[in-house]
Amino acid sequence: MRRDGAHDAVRVGGAGDNGADVKGTDPAGRRWVLQCKHRRDGAAGAAVGSPDLHVLNGTGRPVHGGDVVVLVTNGRFTRPAREFARSQQLHLVDRAVLSEWASGTSPLWELLPHLPAPRRNRRHNPRVPSDPSHERY
Repeated sequence: MRRDGAHDAVRVGGAGDNGADVKGTDPAGRRWVLQCKHRRDGAAGAAVGSPDLHVLNGTGRPVHGGDVVVLVTNGRFTRPAREFARSQQLHLVDRAVLSEWASGTSPLWELLPHLPAPRRNRRHNPRVPSDPSHERY
């Protein structure tokens, strides 16, 4: 995130992280909240399911003030997880997207579709959820 221009990006993961491992603001002013799930066997291992997304969905916007809420894995996602993410405007980064992002050729915000509108002209207040009219999925 820092490499791509989110200069305030911080790692916050660990016990009591309330479902966030990384938080930061992109150059367009959108607040990002990322939860990371490592799979020992990568794409061949257990897929990330919807329970992990339920936790992230419950905290990403209301607790962390996220405009863009993302679950990142070095593996893959179950179909129910993908469907839930779509219905809740959550973003998924699987092994393929993670590899592309890690290559450094594009920032994450250029790799994900349906991002909310930039916040350039609005001051961010993490206690106030983002305006739903700005979240186009």
